[in-house]
Amino acid sequence: MPVNEGVRPRPQTFTDFMRMKFKGILDAIGAWVNRSGLEPNTITLLGLVGSFIGAFFLAWGKLPLGGVIILLMGLVDSVDGSMARLRGEPMKFGAFVDSVTDRYVELLIYGGLLIHFLRQGDVWTSVAVFLAAGGSVLVSYVKARAESLGFEAKGGILTRMERYMVLVPSLVFGFPKVGIAAVALLANVTALQRIIHVRKQAKGK
Repeated sequence: MPVNEGVRPRPQTFTDFMRMKFKGILDAIGAWVNRSGLEPNTITLLGLVGSFIGAFFLAWGKLPLGGVIILLMGLVDSVDGSMARLRGEPMKFGAFVDSVTDRYVELLIYGGLLIHFLRQGDVWTSVAVFLAAGGSVLVSYVKARAESLGFEAKGGILTRMERYMVLVPSLVFGFPKVGIAAVALLANVTALQRIIHVRKQAKGK
């Protein structure tokens, strides 16, 4: 007899925990958007376009406004998976599109910040933005590459949702350099944590 039948899977990351915590709300919103006739991938692309607009405002120094737009687009992006699941549609391609779009969104955000601080002549913060972008991409790449080789590489101190929770409030409330520095450090630490975790699995085999 299966012991875990009917038991909800334990969340492995903070992102998993938040998705489970707000599943009911996301499903209600997803069902409402489904009734409007919009496709899940359309919502994903709308989030990308909105993030581009937010990044544009960041590039021109409107950091609080850009941060608010990016926050709203993050909420929009969280609905597409619920929409696809409620439709009973195959989710693999949708998940692929969502993951690729997420990387574009992050690079747009950091690109906007990089333009802003370069225009200000702030070399050190520009370097920190570059490190934050590199660390964020590496966190995702390490996971994807590990899974393609049969390893597991979730978790770490600063996954995507935590990066948003650090960066977006720092933009909205006027301490962007603190948020950028924190992501620059902790995103790269997270990538290193995942690399070490994969190495342990490889040695175990």
